[in-house]
Amino acid sequence: MSREIYLDHGATTPILKEAKDAMEPYLTKEYGNASTSYELGERAKAAIESSRRVIASCMGASPEEIFFTSGGSESDNWVIKGIAGMKKQQGNHIITTKIEHHAILHSCKYLEGLGYRVTYLPVNEEGIVSLKQLEKEIGKGTTLISVMFGNNEIGTIEPIVSIGRLAREHGVLFHTDAVQAVGHFPIRLSEMPIDLLSASAHKFGGPKGIGFLYVAKGVPIPSYIHGGTQEKGKRAGTENVAGIVGMGKALEIMTSNMRKNMMHEKALRNYLIERVLHEVPGAKLNGSRYQRLPGNVNFSFKGVEGTALKVLLEEDGICASVGSACNTGQSRVSHVIEAIGVEEDYAPGTMRFSLGYENTREEIDFLVECLKQYVPILAGD
Repeated sequence: MSREIYLDHGATTPILKEAKDAMEPYLTKEYGNASTSYELGERAKAAIESSRRVIASCMGASPEEIFFTSGGSESDNWVIKGIAGMKKQQGNHIITTKIEHHAILHSCKYLEGLGYRVTYLPVNEEGIVSLKQLEKEIGKGTTLISVMFGNNEIGTIEPIVSIGRLAREHGVLFHTDAVQAVGHFPIRLSEMPIDLLSASAHKFGGPKGIGFLYVAKGVPIPSYIHGGTQEKGKRAGTENVAGIVGMGKALEIMTSNMRKNMMHEKALRNYLIERVLHEVPGAKLNGSRYQRLPGNVNFSFKGVEGTALKVLLEEDGICASVGSACNTGQSRVSHVIEAIGVEEDYAPGTMRFSLGYENTREEIDFLVECLKQYVPILAGD
């Protein structure tokens, strides 16, 4: 392998140099515990609060609405289990979709085992939820609606503002898993009817193992990890100071460059889609053609085994996913591909290519040439 072409930004992103540099002091000389009262600890606390303000500003939120977590999965679990438990006296019904991240789906399955009722909304062939069907499912006992912002596999962006408005009309809390969107797609929480939002730093150039949960002012949420008084007593545990600082810097950089990055990624995305659909036999695009995350492209190839195609691409230095990184190692077709009704002869040949601002047109050309070579061979043509 003479080169590496990284086309799996939906799995993780390379850490930004600025984020790494910002973290370095807090991994070495600035090692203080933010819960201590002497100067070393107070400097760590100040760094945390500075990052909280930066993140809040980038998201159009207030600092007191940002709670630090270990990432998207923890944030999702906190919302689903926490709100369900807190609202149990008011109702035990939760609404979500069939194409959510497993952090949502598995949390909902857990609650079903405790007697909660969960509605899993279907989506259309583009992966979009029906607002009409959503409203039909809302009842007296509905306490929470959770719909992801942009799908991690097929990239489809849901009608989040309309869903949020509908939830507010019915007095139901609305959560969105925005792990794939934060840092890549404009989100101004002060202008959007979103009560709770999950994010993860490593998806936007920050370090792994750190994320945040946005909780709108006035929205109650119970403590998730009990122990100390960190995060206003809501999430105990010594803070990951370096991770928080790196996340704040990464989001600041990505937000300031968002317009330029989006234009670049969309152009590459559309170029890849056009070339593959016109030049690679048996290729089918999954998800919405334009209502999708800037860098996400998901294809199914007729008569092809996706894992075999992935291996061949790896030999040429191309990093991509069969489905999503969270499903790696599973041989069955992903729940997202099943939910949008991809045909049986296409579904096993599904691959996701998620682009970043550093990818080039030359890399896309190389990918297309590889696909033109390997897909017909694997399909037996």
